[in-house]
Amino acid sequence: MTKILYFIIAVAFLDTFIQLPIITPYAQNLGASHFLTGAIIAVYSLANMVGNLLAGHWIDRFGRKKLLLSGMLLVAIILIFYPLTRTGLELFIVRLLHGLAGGALIPAAFAYVGDKTRTGERGRTMAYTGACIGSAAIVGPALGGAIAARGSADAVFLLVAGLFILTSILIVTHIKESYIPSDRGHVQGKDILFLLKEPLIITACLSAFALMVSNGTLAFALPLVVASVGLSTATTGMLLSLFGIVALVIFLTPANRLFDKKTPVSLVITGIIFISVALTLLSMVTALPMLILAMIIYGIGFAFIFPSMNKIVADVSSEVDRGKAYGIFYAAFSLGVVSGSFIAGTAAELSFHPFLVSAIIMLSVAGLVILSARSSHYSSSK
Repeated sequence: MTKILYFIIAVAFLDTFIQLPIITPYAQNLGASHFLTGAIIAVYSLANMVGNLLAGHWIDRFGRKKLLLSGMLLVAIILIFYPLTRTGLELFIVRLLHGLAGGALIPAAFAYVGDKTRTGERGRTMAYTGACIGSAAIVGPALGGAIAARGSADAVFLLVAGLFILTSILIVTHIKESYIPSDRGHVQGKDILFLLKEPLIITACLSAFALMVSNGTLAFALPLVVASVGLSTATTGMLLSLFGIVALVIFLTPANRLFDKKTPVSLVITGIIFISVALTLLSMVTALPMLILAMIIYGIGFAFIFPSMNKIVADVSSEVDRGKAYGIFYAAFSLGVVSGSFIAGTAAELSFHPFLVSAIIMLSVAGLVILSARSSHYSSSK
């Protein structure tokens, strides 16, 4: 069942990554203005953030499987509507619904993983989930771009819809519910306020937000830096793949034992420092070797942070509130996705170097994480 959960997580993230290279030209082919195109891109993550928060309560109230299956089927249906859109406004509405429906998938899947793994094994398990996401991030954009180039963008949406239907069948036939609340009346939406006061939930959310801001900065500023040293756009793709490959090596090799031997808070802080160093190097880059070094360091930092912050959420939550905890966490994740490119673009507009601004944000978050962790009682054994 755990292997199927890994497949479900990979498919859920593939849905996002496979659309990255095609959604802008798709919107423009429908006659959307630049402003509306930007809104079409942003609304998915904004709606996903709202979906994360809303779904968390229902994941705890009705169980993981029902929300996971409902989300999969809803997204499959919504994906079929993409080829039917005829205007930019219609595409905006479909993207809004897509983001809301998809908001249940990742919190439900990770709540499942948290339920089914013991505390001493969660670090390595979360590393494997990171490998699933990293694989989707590497394969998705290339696959989406290739299918769109050879056929049409509509084929991409229909392919993912088919994958979601297949995954729904697997959920029905192979996934057993991991948590059935004995008294649904005890699962209350207001419990989210107690989670928001938990220092380690705050730690995980700050880490997720900062990580995705740094990722958005890469998406915005790396092509500009690569061009400034006289390299082609193909180099940008290679560099972005490089950090993902480095992270995958850590996730899938015996190095992943580190996640169960060291405390997740210490790994998060270490990862943030690595990424801050990488971003600082990128702000000073003058040649390809320095770019390669910076992306390797970034990949190490990313690998340290992702499983660790997911482990924190699983460890400090219980079955009764784990859905809400992951809903809050992935809402912070989505907020970082929305904010990253905006912060980088604003920094560039004000004549600040985007990578330096992002490095400062990362170091500030490291300080907040240290303060937050000190105010908690997180056992070193977790």
